[in-house]
Amino acid sequence: MNVMTERKPQGMSFPSWIDQQVRDAERRGLFKDLPGAGKPLDLKRGADSDYGQAWVRDYARREGVAAEEFLPTPLRLRREMERLAEVVPEMRGEDEVRAAVSELNRRIVEWRKAPVGPPVYVRLVNKDDMLARWRQARAARAARPAPPPADPAGQRLAGSPRWLADRLAVPQTPRLTPACQGVAPRPRREAGLRNHAHL
Repeated sequence: MNVMTERKPQGMSFPSWIDQQVRDAERRGLFKDLPGAGKPLDLKRGADSDYGQAWVRDYARREGVAAEEFLPTPLRLRREMERLAEVVPEMRGEDEVRAAVSELNRRIVEWRKAPVGPPVYVRLVNKDDMLARWRQARAARAARPAPPPADPAGQRLAGSPRWLADRLAVPQTPRLTPACQGVAPRPRREAGLRNHAHL
């Protein structure tokens, strides 16, 4: 549907011009068969909120927008600092930790230059603390004994390939071909070529 509106004529107020545009669209049938037509909005209003906020929450949920996106920038940066502290132990190396801390600190400094929103102080992430957290997690992983290799049936011989051990662990039943079962085999067709002998 490619609909282009015309410019507002001089001397006509915006509200009356908008009403005229809506009436013209109704006449052309642009509002027919819209999803949800004639149904009430499914809004669950909280005790302390109004329907506008409920609509925004519902729209964000439908569109997959994280609730965190509605936070002011300083609070969002603080949330990212908390998340970084949780994720650091799973990072692969010190370089990855340094890069993540540097990127977050860069964004914090950028926000400090021109703060928008409530005046909330956001401290920089201490790179040494995050590296110490990563080293501590790595030392804890190294101190844990390695789990013994999984041996499903205890039949794996030392040095035998994994596929052989898996094959030995699962009892194999002989497969009967259709001819062995007394059933005529179906003719095989090549993929994409169906009875095109006439071509």
